[in-house]
Amino acid sequence: MKNRPAYERTMRILGKDGSSGEVKVLPETDDDIWHLYNVICVGDLVTASTTRRDEKADDKLRAERAEKKRMTLGVRVEKIEYDGDGLRMRLLGVIEEGPQDIGQHHTLMIEPGEPLRIGKEHWKQTQMDRLETAARDTVKPRIVFVSLDQDEATVAVLRQSGLKEVVTVRSMRAGKQYDEKGKPFDYHGEIISKLSAVATPDMPLVLLGPGFEKETLADDIKRLPKGTFGSVYVQHTGQSGMVGVNELIKSGMGAAILRESSVGVEMEAVENLMTQIGKNGLATYGPAEVASASEAGAVETLLVLDSVLREKDLDDVVRAVENQKGRVIVVSEDHDAGRQLASLGGVGAILRYAV
Repeated sequence: MKNRPAYERTMRILGKDGSSGEVKVLPETDDDIWHLYNVICVGDLVTASTTRRDEKADDKLRAERAEKKRMTLGVRVEKIEYDGDGLRMRLLGVIEEGPQDIGQHHTLMIEPGEPLRIGKEHWKQTQMDRLETAARDTVKPRIVFVSLDQDEATVAVLRQSGLKEVVTVRSMRAGKQYDEKGKPFDYHGEIISKLSAVATPDMPLVLLGPGFEKETLADDIKRLPKGTFGSVYVQHTGQSGMVGVNELIKSGMGAAILRESSVGVEMEAVENLMTQIGKNGLATYGPAEVASASEAGAVETLLVLDSVLREKDLDDVVRAVENQKGRVIVVSEDHDAGRQLASLGGVGAILRYAV
């Protein structure tokens, strides 16, 4: 497992217990943590390896000097915190299972490479489908963007969980042109340094923006040792920064590149939905309207915001669409398309015929 390249790692389902409602999983990547965030709910019993102070120490020692020990605890989840930057999840709740401190509060840190058991009174079919899809599908390489002009460059990463700005590098050409050591500031060298922290050879690298700065950066990257970064693509956009990245994705430019991520599919689907709505075409939105269309068998593509799927039981709507050979796309709330769908109530549908 450890020797497989990043694009082959997938969530592993290690076991299912129908009698207890438990599923044991092993998240392999940071995207798997995002999938788990969309599956685990308040009220679930989650069991995982963790650390906690020795129960035999007195209160002062527990707070100051007592050694933390590794143990397995089952926590009834009261609060869920997802850290999109740190790519991990915290589950806060009361200890119900374990060698000590039953009834006390504890926080489980959920990170790649650590197995956990998820116990629910009732599993939604959409939740189980999400786990099974994550376990079945190969994780394709993420995409790294550098959106730049002569003044500054924005580095962003497209993950399954959405589009994330990483860092901005300023060229210093209009002001101070020397670094802290008095050397001339190397704009492209600084960009490449930031890229080295996030990009690997299995990730496509997309350079974009107006003007010719992206081409000169591409030339500098080509002079690096072979295998430093993945395939490099140069795309023209009217603007730089995150606006330029979203412009590129929405325009469909570089579609072959964007297909490397589910986010590209989501953004294209939402764009199609908005187009149909704008011309009073074959589309509807809102939970009640979409449910009615699904009952009529009219839904060709169902779009559901991931946060709505976490909060509402839409199994009947999803099943109705799938039984009619329709397509279901879960859209992340962490990019522009997700925010557009949220403004429509978090649920939309492209229709086969008007209803």
